[in-house]
Amino acid sequence: MRTEPKLTRLDRVFARLDREPERPAHIDVPKMSRHRIVLFAGTLAFYGAIVWAVVITSWLVRLDWQVMFFRPYQQWSEIHWFVDYYVVLGQRGPTAVMVAAWLGWRSWRQHTLRPLLALGVSLLLLNITVGAAKYGMGRLGPHYATVIGSNEMWRGGDIFPSGHTANAVVTWGILAYLASSARAQRWLSAVSAVTSLGVGMATVYLGTHWLSDVLLGWTAGLLIMLGLPWFEPLIARAEAAIFDLRDRLRARGRRTRAGTPVVLTPLPADREDVAACASRAPAYLAPGPHTARSERTPITPAGSRRPQHPERHPRGSTSSARPLTGG
Repeated sequence: MRTEPKLTRLDRVFARLDREPERPAHIDVPKMSRHRIVLFAGTLAFYGAIVWAVVITSWLVRLDWQVMFFRPYQQWSEIHWFVDYYVVLGQRGPTAVMVAAWLGWRSWRQHTLRPLLALGVSLLLLNITVGAAKYGMGRLGPHYATVIGSNEMWRGGDIFPSGHTANAVVTWGILAYLASSARAQRWLSAVSAVTSLGVGMATVYLGTHWLSDVLLGWTAGLLIMLGLPWFEPLIARAEAAIFDLRDRLRARGRRTRAGTPVVLTPLPADREDVAACASRAPAYLAPGPHTARSERTPITPAGSRRPQHPERHPRGSTSSARPLTGG
């Protein structure tokens, strides 16, 4: 009777992902079109303009100080509790977990790892680009400002651009980027834009960021979303490599479960040690020729282990070759 092997939970997951990806027919993988390249170049120029305006302490820095002195958290203190909760939508840890859960379900339904890999690449780009800009420019926040009217650049801070705002743009924007229909893409784009806008204004309300920090955070997140199609070939190669590794591990597991005999190779003996032991005489033997153990007479009740001497006879017997003489 033939029985099918019992599949583990991991085997069932990989078996579902083993099918061909069911990509939507009307939504292809985004490519770097001419329109997208123009938008990317314009956004990059706007990014540089914001940085330059802050470096030269222009009108944008004066606006930062005016908003800070206005103290929105005191003007509208009744919504403080709501803003404290709303700003969590820009924190990387909670938002990444929520979006990863949704995209994991999408990967299960569409039998592809592309949604999760796209999220991973976008967050990696966010950490590298925004993190390098934060520590490279070292701007202090409103609560730590030292000189009124100063741009507070290169003083050991890490708030320019706003990480909350950039993270909101990327984390919620990836849902619109991976939408399975044009209508869903439009709606998710609007939702992600409103969410990231609210997160940025919430940081200004709480006094943790300058207004220019939020502007640069929006721009930094938008640059990542516009440039993500450049990394689609890398995402495709990573997905293929993961499935190839899965197949090799599965094949190795089948061989192990099949009971493949394991051949043990004996350790090679040291010939010099063996020869030395063979040539060394036992310490308890007297010098001289000795017979091998196999040539000795066996021990029996009636005999002795000594070899028979040709001139000796057992006691009590008379030898015919030796005459008896009287004495």
